[in-house]
Amino acid sequence: MPTPTRPNRDRWRIPVVLAITVLINYLDRNNLSLAIPRIAQDFGWSDREVGSKGEFLLAAFFLSYALSNMLLSPFAERFGPKRSVMVAIGAFSLVTVLSAPLGYSFTALIVLRLLLGLGEGVHIPMLSAIISRWFLPGERSRANGIWGSGILLSTAIAPLIIIPLIQVLSWRLTFAVLGIGGMLLSIPLVYFLVQDQPPSEGWQDTVVIAAHEQARRTPLSRYRRDHRFWLAVVGGSLNAFCAFGLLNWLPIYFNRAKGVDFEQLGWPLALVFATGMVGIALMAYLGDKLQQRTQLAGIGFLIAGMMVYFASTTNRLDLVVFYFAIAVFCQSAYGAQEYAIIQHILPGDRVGTGTGLYNGLSILLGGVGGSLIPGSIVAATGSFDAAILSIVVGAWMASVVMFMLARMIRY
Repeated sequence: MPTPTRPNRDRWRIPVVLAITVLINYLDRNNLSLAIPRIAQDFGWSDREVGSKGEFLLAAFFLSYALSNMLLSPFAERFGPKRSVMVAIGAFSLVTVLSAPLGYSFTALIVLRLLLGLGEGVHIPMLSAIISRWFLPGERSRANGIWGSGILLSTAIAPLIIIPLIQVLSWRLTFAVLGIGGMLLSIPLVYFLVQDQPPSEGWQDTVVIAAHEQARRTPLSRYRRDHRFWLAVVGGSLNAFCAFGLLNWLPIYFNRAKGVDFEQLGWPLALVFATGMVGIALMAYLGDKLQQRTQLAGIGFLIAGMMVYFASTTNRLDLVVFYFAIAVFCQSAYGAQEYAIIQHILPGDRVGTGTGLYNGLSILLGGVGGSLIPGSIVAATGSFDAAILSIVVGAWMASVVMFMLARMIRY
C-alpha cells in the first residue's frame, strides 16, 4: 500500500458541487407539478381531468427516466461519470427550455416529459459512482447526504421561485428561464471542480484509493444474485412511490383539497420540504456514526406514514403543514442512507451501473406508481384525500422492508 499522504480535504467540495446539479435537476423535474394548477386552469380541466391527465404527464417522465437509468448507465460509466453528468445536464436543460415554444398541447407536454426523463436518467447513478470513488464507506452517508440535500433544497425553494415566476412570466417562459439558468450555472462547476476519481499521485487520499481498488476485485455479477440488492430495490420502489407521490401531488392537493389559492402555495410547500433538509443532515450524521442505516430508515417510514394520515384528517392549514413537515423530516432518514446502502452492496467498479439498475427499477415501479395510483384514485373518486392515503400504505410497507433488510446487512 502506498505511504499515506495528507488527507484530501478538498474532496468534500465535490458533493457540494453535485448538490447544485441535483438542485437544478429537481427544479427542472418538478416544475410541472407546481405548474399543474395553472396548466389545469389554462386548459379548463376539472378535478377528475386533473387526476386522469396529470397522472400521465407525471408518469411519462418516470417511465423514460427509469429506462434511461437501466439502459444507459453502463455506457455512461464507461464514457466517464463526470462527462456523463455534464451531458445529462445539457440534455435535460435543453428539454426544459423547449417547453416554452412547444408546450401548447397535452400531447406535446407528454413528449417533452418523456424526453426530460431520458435526459436525466444517468445523472444520479453517475453521482453515486463519483462518491464511491472518493469516500470511504464510513463517510458515505454524509457525502451522499450533501448532494442529496440538493433534492430537498430544490423542493423547498421551488415554490418560492417557480410560482412567482409563473405569475409574472407564464409557466412556459418560466420553464425556459429555469433551463437556461441551470445549464449556465451547473455545467461549468462540474467541469472545473469535479473529477471522476482521486489522481494517482500527489495530494490524494491513499486510503480512499486503496479501498476502491479492493472493491474493484469483487466479482462483477455478484450483486445481481444478491437477495439484499433486490430487497433494497423493493424498499427503494416504495420510497419512490411515497417521495414522488408527495412531490407530484402535494401542490394540487393543497390547492384543490385544502383550498389554498395558487398564489399562496409557496410558503406552505417551502416549509414542508425545508424540514427535509434538517432531517437529511441529522440522519446522514447518525447513519455514519451509528452504522444502523436501515433501522433509521425503517423508523422514519413508520412515523412518516402516521403523519400523512393525520394530515388527511384535518382541514386546518397549520396542522396540515405541520404533519406533512414531520412526514418529510422522517422520510429523509431513508434519503440520507439510500445510496450508502446501495454502495455497500455493489462492487466498486460497477457502482454507477448497479445504481442505474437500482434507481431505474425503483423509479419504474415507485415513481410511475406514485404518479398513476394517486391520479387514478382522484380520477375514480374525485377525492384527493383518498389519493393521499395511498402514500400512508406505501410508507408502512417500506418500513417493513427496511427492518427486514436490517437483518441482512452488516457494516
